[in-house]
Amino acid sequence: MTDLDDIRAIAQRHAGAPHPAMPRLHIYRIDNPTDAAGLIYQPVVCLVLQGRKRTFIGDGVLEYGPSECMVVAAELTAMGQVCEASTDEPYLALNLFLNPAVISSILLEMNGLAEPAIGSGFGVAKAGPALLDAWRRLVGLLDRPDEIPVLAPHLEHELMFRLLMGPHGALLRQIAGADTRLSHIRRAMAFVRQYYADHLSIDAMAAVAGMSVSVFHRRFKAVTGVSPLQYQKHIRLHEARRRLVTEHAEAASVAYAVGYESASQFSREYKRLFGAPPRRDADTLQSIVEADP
Repeated sequence: MTDLDDIRAIAQRHAGAPHPAMPRLHIYRIDNPTDAAGLIYQPVVCLVLQGRKRTFIGDGVLEYGPSECMVVAAELTAMGQVCEASTDEPYLALNLFLNPAVISSILLEMNGLAEPAIGSGFGVAKAGPALLDAWRRLVGLLDRPDEIPVLAPHLEHELMFRLLMGPHGALLRQIAGADTRLSHIRRAMAFVRQYYADHLSIDAMAAVAGMSVSVFHRRFKAVTGVSPLQYQKHIRLHEARRRLVTEHAEAASVAYAVGYESASQFSREYKRLFGAPPRRDADTLQSIVEADP
């Protein structure tokens, strides 16, 4: 058996809720292809074990399958779709949500690496043998939970080191520092997420990032794949979806609460992102939640 086979077998055993001692490691199993749906990525590294996934970020489309890693270095809005899965061969993937402090501590030991030029906030690359071996040993701790407190931190460090030494290295180095170019863009992204319902100007966002408007706009789109105002719109729609599901509110009142001035425009943009009108989509999600054991 290969390392990928071993990881796949472990993932089949432990798919579902994360282990409480490894809360940033999630294992996903999906038995059927899905429609494209809106989502917000947190900084994460994803390893696909079986099946295929398609992710739409801005105008870009990424498709990736077994033994390929996707790294996301910022809080990106996207559309995700599992495009290859079945009951016999489900989509299986590992997600490890990134801890910048871990990456920073490794970089301190790898001194001499310059900050890379800011680029895309995401990327896909094939996982080599050393990286797959690191994944196998980290995930294998789920079969030996008593070892997690001692070994998991060391194995996560090794996994991050392998990623830093590979094709994703420049991307990961962007998220490690508190004063990198990417950190300035992420500061503006956090500002947008906090004040998503307000009428934010590009000037105000650029000021938070400490950049001129032209530089900010160019770098923001390079990282996120969308313009700052498109990003704000996506954040509004995700918050609207959350309110519709959890508060059972009327679509029109939610539209105004998240910053829309037109309920009809809200409904059109919501359907474009989530594939169904607001109330129908929320009812579908609520039925899924209620049916989940």
